[in-house]
Amino acid sequence: ETCKAALQRVTFSHSKNCDTMKTSLVLASIAASASAFAPAKQGASCSSHAATKADLEKIAEKANPIVKFYDPLNLAEADFYGMGTEATIGFLRHSEIKHGRIAMFAFVGYV
Repeated sequence: ETCKAALQRVTFSHSKNCDTMKTSLVLASIAASASAFAPAKQGASCSSHAATKADLEKIAEKANPIVKFYDPLNLAEADFYGMGTEATIGFLRHSEIKHGRIAMFAFVGYV
């Protein structure tokens, strides 16, 4: 009988430890899943949005010192929709990013 009592104590303490472990795992998974939907912290942005042709020339010289600034269609001096060259440069940058993303999406869809 003493062996049965000892076995019951071990089994009881083992199941108690398992219950505690299960509870802690459930709580940890709930906390992890809740943090997945938390908004990301906004850090300092390291990208600069050039607004003038001079800014574009500076960036191009840093990015590729051999070619430097290359604009064969002279789009940096264009004035789309009568809003000025700064708005045109912003529009062209925005559309370049958008169409690049669409091209990547199309490639993934093709593969």
